[in-house]
Amino acid sequence: MRTSFKRLFACCALLLAPNAWALNLFACEPEYAALAQELAPEARIFSATTALQDPHQIQARPSLIAQMRRADLAICAGAELEVGWLPMLQMKANNPKVRDGLPGMFYAAEQVDTLDRLDSVSRDMGDVHAEGNPHLHFSPQRLLRVAQVLTERLAQLDPTNAEHYRANFDDFSARWLTAIPVWEAKAAPLHGQAVIAYHSSFRYLFDWLGVEQAGDLEPKPGLPPSTAHLAGLLALTEQQTIMAVVHAGYQDRRGAQWLAQRAELPVVRLPFSTGQEGIDSLFALYDAVLEPLLAHVGE
Repeated sequence: MRTSFKRLFACCALLLAPNAWALNLFACEPEYAALAQELAPEARIFSATTALQDPHQIQARPSLIAQMRRADLAICAGAELEVGWLPMLQMKANNPKVRDGLPGMFYAAEQVDTLDRLDSVSRDMGDVHAEGNPHLHFSPQRLLRVAQVLTERLAQLDPTNAEHYRANFDDFSARWLTAIPVWEAKAAPLHGQAVIAYHSSFRYLFDWLGVEQAGDLEPKPGLPPSTAHLAGLLALTEQQTIMAVVHAGYQDRRGAQWLAQRAELPVVRLPFSTGQEGIDSLFALYDAVLEPLLAHVGE
């Protein structure tokens, strides 16, 4: 009888304990799924995209609609990165929790000062973002600020577990702030180097490390490299010392290879997010993105 009572008491205590896994979290990009994993590891976390997908070009598939319908919180980059598919996903999911302006819809770009904001845009400028560059996950300080605000959003939506989320943030913050100077010291040889890169995908990484993006493989954002544009970049390599031609894993590498072959430059394929090639955390992502660049310093 006593043993049965203890078991009953344990079951009741478990049921009454704070449920850190109570929330369903929908991440538009894998980097924000990884951040959610740091803050709410017991939550049900779904990433709508992978590191090998262009986050601009996603279809509102039935599987994504079903996940969005169940979400208590959607976490997205924002700055119109998902404008081509997220509004359709929100409409078809018909989940009132994750509508714009409500606590269940979280945009990382709204929490920080983004780079390259524009006062106005026009169609002839290409695929530009008036609210700034959305790929801010390669800015360690901005990402920490996003994590801080996201923690409070989780606490707001799930107040029973508020202290759990805050404790997880404190742990993440301590480890992140310890890692930043280590990364910066390791990346010091990159300061002042110049690269040609695809799009502005690594804008924040280059800004942080003091790397100059001397040229863009796209003639305009969103447009594939043309022969004339590549010829112009080839002329640029004759005028300026370029360390490498850089592209992300999801980007077409043909233009990069054409230019690199003729300019006798290395092509560097950088991981763009978590979830590929054994990169299972934001810490691993930062480690993995530095190594390929450092391998070509001084060549």
